[in-house]
Amino acid sequence: MQATSVEEIDTVEQSSLNRRTMVDCQVRTFDVTDQALLARMLDVPREHFLPPELAPLAYSDNGLQLNAGGERRTLLPPLILARLIQGVHVTPADRVLDVGAATGYSSALLAGLAGTVVALESDPALSKALRSNLDSAGLTKVQTVLGPLEGGAPNEAPFDVIFVHGAVEANLDALFAQLKNGGRLAAFVPLPGDLTGRASKAVRYEKIDGATGYRILFDASAPFLDAFRRTEQFTFF
Repeated sequence: MQATSVEEIDTVEQSSLNRRTMVDCQVRTFDVTDQALLARMLDVPREHFLPPELAPLAYSDNGLQLNAGGERRTLLPPLILARLIQGVHVTPADRVLDVGAATGYSSALLAGLAGTVVALESDPALSKALRSNLDSAGLTKVQTVLGPLEGGAPNEAPFDVIFVHGAVEANLDALFAQLKNGGRLAAFVPLPGDLTGRASKAVRYEKIDGATGYRILFDASAPFLDAFRRTEQFTFF
């Protein structure tokens, strides 16, 4: 059996300390009180799900820009992600679709809270990293799907919970159709007239008897997911 080096032990201990600091100083202070979620965030090393150049920033409270293969993608800060997960009350009986799962951190968190997790990615390079990260973390039961984000995962539907990791303004019909009755969808909706293009509100949608209602969870800054942008309309005179 190969011996564990002092450097490896120090790295593991430092990662654990960094996670504790993140949870105590960022996540808890943002009104995240779900004990199962907090415990999961303490267990999952976020740096494991980041490319090497971003690993030193794993426990920053800022969004992290990924160099995706042609798609713009920014990982949500941990406190924003945690508050969004808390807002839809994931249970061990839930089947969850993680839309825009990127490199897999959100799916890893959800895997410890839900019964089933399906991670959807549209970028082939990210999808490959997603599968590799989940496998190396021992999360082989999380299913990965490569396809358009706005299309969801119809072959794996219906879902109790759908997460969309970014701001949306259109193209949610297919996802709503894949929700069970009583199912919840979490996303960010941009504020009308915001010139920065960043201000938004985290929103929880709920499907009841075929109709979809919503309520606002909290204010947040979230990047757009291009798949959910409204198509520009041109008027000819």
